[in-house]
Amino acid sequence: MEVHVNQHRVNTHTVHANRARMLISCPDGPGIVAAVSRFLHEHGANIVQSDQYTMDPEGGMFFMRVEFDLPNLAEALLQLEQDFGVVAEQFRMEWSISCVSRKKKLAIFVSKEDHCLVELLWQWQAGDLDADIAMVVSNHPDMKEYVESFGIPYHHIPVTAETKPEAEQRQLEVIGSDIDVIILARYMQIISPKFIEHYRNRIINIHHSFLPAFVGGKPYAQAYNRGVKIIGATAHYVTEELDGGPIIEQDVQRVSHRDDVTELKRIGRTIERVVLARAVKWHVEDRILVHENKTVVFN
Repeated sequence: MEVHVNQHRVNTHTVHANRARMLISCPDGPGIVAAVSRFLHEHGANIVQSDQYTMDPEGGMFFMRVEFDLPNLAEALLQLEQDFGVVAEQFRMEWSISCVSRKKKLAIFVSKEDHCLVELLWQWQAGDLDADIAMVVSNHPDMKEYVESFGIPYHHIPVTAETKPEAEQRQLEVIGSDIDVIILARYMQIISPKFIEHYRNRIINIHHSFLPAFVGGKPYAQAYNRGVKIIGATAHYVTEELDGGPIIEQDVQRVSHRDDVTELKRIGRTIERVVLARAVKWHVEDRILVHENKTVVFN
């Protein structure tokens, strides 16, 4: 019996209709926290969480994440954003405000390996991933039946070296204009610069190593042949530099000479799915700020 779990999915999160998140990055200087706090207070908001980090008190960058409650947020948000522009201009801020009740929409790209996809679907089903999985896109048909059993659309778009531009154009058409973030859950294709430009800092990839590490094919065989003692995985934003984008999360596990290639792969798959799920969770909860090729993650 098929169960369309998107209709019965557990939601363990309280819906905060009047809660919002603000992300700020700007040159460091005195008075930033005071100005933001005063602004929110004067507009009737109650701060429920605040985190900040400065790279260098002498001329460095300042980063801030604030969660706040504001009565009648939906009606007040536009005016709030307009008024905050004065503060933002004063401190040369890059900033955004998002409503917690508006779940981000995800598109998951996958090839044949299913472990990262399955982890995301499990967490989504349990209500631990507070987002909407709008679709799964794959260059293979293998997981169509499994994904559709969740009530999630599955788009099979084959990709070859000759048809890659056409396939990416088709992917962009399928995604449309309302997808917030793309997850490469072991999607074994290189993303073109044209595609990346559409989703700058909104494509998350999982890399099968603790970067920087073994490049090319058969990474676990390379690791085994070198007798490595630690293996890991890295989640990062995708940029034009292959596997060189801002790193979001990493993890490792110790291994030994007793672990053959099959065991290394098994351990690696476990690390990959956990690391990717963490990165996606932090992104949809607005916990990540990107500066140049680094991230600040408030977790």
